[in-house]
Amino acid sequence: MAVTGSAALSVASAEEARRSAAAAADRHARGPVAGAWRMDGYGTVLSVTENRVREYQTTEVSCLKGTSAERTGGQGTAARYTTGDGESFTLRRAGSRDRAAMRVDGSPGDRRLRRVDALPRACGRPASGDPLESFDVFWQTFEENYPFFEAKGVDWHAVRDRYRPRVDAGTGKDELFAVFREMVTPLYDAHVAVLAGDTGSFGQVRPGTRPPTPELDARVREFVERRDLKGKELREFAGGRIGYADLPGGQGGLQGYLRVSGFAGYTEAGGYAADRAELRRALDTVLTKERTERLGGLIVDLRINGGGSDSLGLELAARLTDRPYFAYAKAARNDPSDPARFTRPQPLYVQPAAGRARWNGPVAVLTGGSTVSAGETFTQALMDRPGRTVRIGQPTQGVFSDTMERRLPNGWSFLLPNEEFRTRDGRTFDGTGIPPHVTEPVFTDEEFAEERDSAFDRARNELRGRG
Repeated sequence: MAVTGSAALSVASAEEARRSAAAAADRHARGPVAGAWRMDGYGTVLSVTENRVREYQTTEVSCLKGTSAERTGGQGTAARYTTGDGESFTLRRAGSRDRAAMRVDGSPGDRRLRRVDALPRACGRPASGDPLESFDVFWQTFEENYPFFEAKGVDWHAVRDRYRPRVDAGTGKDELFAVFREMVTPLYDAHVAVLAGDTGSFGQVRPGTRPPTPELDARVREFVERRDLKGKELREFAGGRIGYADLPGGQGGLQGYLRVSGFAGYTEAGGYAADRAELRRALDTVLTKERTERLGGLIVDLRINGGGSDSLGLELAARLTDRPYFAYAKAARNDPSDPARFTRPQPLYVQPAAGRARWNGPVAVLTGGSTVSAGETFTQALMDRPGRTVRIGQPTQGVFSDTMERRLPNGWSFLLPNEEFRTRDGRTFDGTGIPPHVTEPVFTDEEFAEERDSAFDRARNELRGRG
């Protein structure tokens, strides 16, 4: 039967509506994620709209607003977002409409997300800022996310029983800060910090080690140039965070000395993309084809390294191999009631830098207690390196995880780790640090006083084959 008049318009309108709905559904299925998402591990729920992401930091007793980010790019199934602090990440679909992944710039690997119907109810309740509420959120966040209580010999439940009676509605800021500081002191974890605004801040390193401060870095650089390089100035890159010098010796008549004091802060502009570009420029200048043909060995000095981006560490490792190999596997604690349960480990690999000069010969890596965080993950990324690699000095600091920055109802914030970086056979080095193959003192008072650098001298001899 032919369709005419108003009936035809009705059918046409219905068909148009059907097509519009189908197109919208298709865009939703293919486009960037939208809705509420719970992250595996990390105690986080994300609220995602077309142009904005809002983080909610959750525990069994709380839900507090975290950072927000605005959309800055992307297309198809992925979208880019940037926070007010300039940190960027990508959200993308991961196989179905109910699965997604988050990749934070500078942090290798993905954080997995699963769709939830709505934000937790607690996210709609305003925080009171009461000191006892802040105590409970502080304690509960560690309880649900910190992986290392057993390894540190700390009974976290006993810590709550001891300190919670000291807090009530009338507890002052100084007293509450003191309570938090005393609670986390026994962890001796350089990735744990309390940031209490004008009241103060607290952080510490493993006993017997020193933090990689700018003052220590400057003192060591002057010492290395005077004593080890015989007055020869390091060639500077990346705002002074990378230095290089040619040394006489080695099978090709030359040894290289590469000093890296961090894997971030390379440019005034800041941000991972700018830092990566500067690192590549520095390595293109240092590891030229002509130089690598003459090198008999390369010293990589990480003894004062404050960390930064793990991805930049992998960039450097990619210049030190001609074959792909396993770097490490990342896993995050993923069960609030069971500290032994983690997300499925994500294996990460070092891929040779394509189209760029590389060095795959002998490498001596200098480490110590002031080798921290990304300096340690880079060290770990060289453990399975195909070329000869020897670690010399002292164990690294023993903190590998990205840090979670969490907020408290009273406006303070704090940092804690929740990840493990595992070797191929599942070992980790949190707390103890990565041990050297060859133990030598590192920048002790005696070494400074007697103008000795035993680790550097040992590296020179190891690369000459004299041990």
